Amino acid sequence: MVVALVSSLVVFVVSALVGGLGIYAGARLLSNARSYEHAVWTALVGALAWVIASALFGWLPLLGTVITYLVYLGVIKWRYRGGWVTAAGIALVGWVAASLVLELLSVLGLGGFSALGVPGV
Repeated sequence: MVVALVSSLVVFVVSALVGGLGIYAGARLLSNARSYEHAVWTALVGALAWVIASALFGWLPLLGTVITYLVYLGVIKWRYRGGWVTAAGIALVGWVAASLVLELLSVLGLGGFSALGVPGV
């Protein structure tokens, strides 16, 4: 039981760090990237907002997905300077960067992680 708890904690932490790295890459490129720590917290808040919006609106075909993405982009817009287009750019670069990091980890034999706070990865 302790091993499973530690394993789950490691997956959560690594996934949060990977998600934060993706968001940091996007913010560094397109906005006022404050720090990697700021990006990790953005990833965590974004993941929480995604879960809540998905639970509330996910049952609506297509509209639920759109609302969920807008809520997620709203978190990025709130945490970084710029408008909706900048937030979408940060999310897109974050998705690409996190996907590349996860692929690298997989090649190194360290699969099973995700990018917490980066939808679709």
